[in-house]
Amino acid sequence: MRLRWLGWAGVELEADGATVVIDPLDDPGAVFAPFGERSAGTPLPDVVPPTAGRALAGLVTHLHRDHADAAALKAALAPGGRVFEPPAGGGDELEQLGVAQAESELAVTGLDRTRLDPWSSVEVGPFTVTALPSVDGLGDPQVAWLVEAEGTRVLHLGDTIFHGYWWRMARRHGPFDAVLVPVNGAVVRFPHRRPASPLPAAMGPAHAAIAAEILGAKTAIPIHSDGYEIGGIYEPVADATERFAAEAGERGVHARVLDPGGAIELVAVA
Repeated sequence: MRLRWLGWAGVELEADGATVVIDPLDDPGAVFAPFGERSAGTPLPDVVPPTAGRALAGLVTHLHRDHADAAALKAALAPGGRVFEPPAGGGDELEQLGVAQAESELAVTGLDRTRLDPWSSVEVGPFTVTALPSVDGLGDPQVAWLVEAEGTRVLHLGDTIFHGYWWRMARRHGPFDAVLVPVNGAVVRFPHRRPASPLPAAMGPAHAAIAAEILGAKTAIPIHSDGYEIGGIYEPVADATERFAAEAGERGVHARVLDPGGAIELVAVA
């Protein structure tokens, strides 16, 4: 299986001439646009598009705008391609505020959307796709995505916080040839989640390295880093990618840092 990182949290996986995409991002500037002038000047992550019109499925870890870009999904999907996403969270408008932008944009695309519960699997062309547990730092529904093909396994962790499902995930579905781990450890203070928490809403370098070690990742690829910073709203760890690589090395985890558009080939070991 070929893995191509698209920047931020996006990835394209290819096997047997088919592809799936996870969390592609086409317009980084739209993510914090609702904050208006307060978001002016925020550094944007470098992203590249997935192959257009080819993906059999678009996998969405959660419906935050930086992980659920309706235009990017629509452009990537082949005719008849499907979007798979986490279960709905329910609640009133304030509870749903964090997913409202992506939900509204997805609703007008007409894409075929399917919600998948954790531990559930579907077959998509040559791929077996499984939703695994993930915990969102703001309480919105989230899943991790396991994609299996050609005897290899790739696990995408979205922007989860540290949680206790790692051992079950490894026991039931490991070993993992590559694990994409969020590393920017952003502390967020959004108006709809008050009082604000001083704790990070996604794994930082140290937590990400521990998670990769517990999961038994053959290769850990840092994602969800090098972009976005708004004082008092979204404050990531500095130099998160480099710090993760150092933390992973200390734990005996092989870290592979990719540039946007960079790819690796994963080969099953007999």
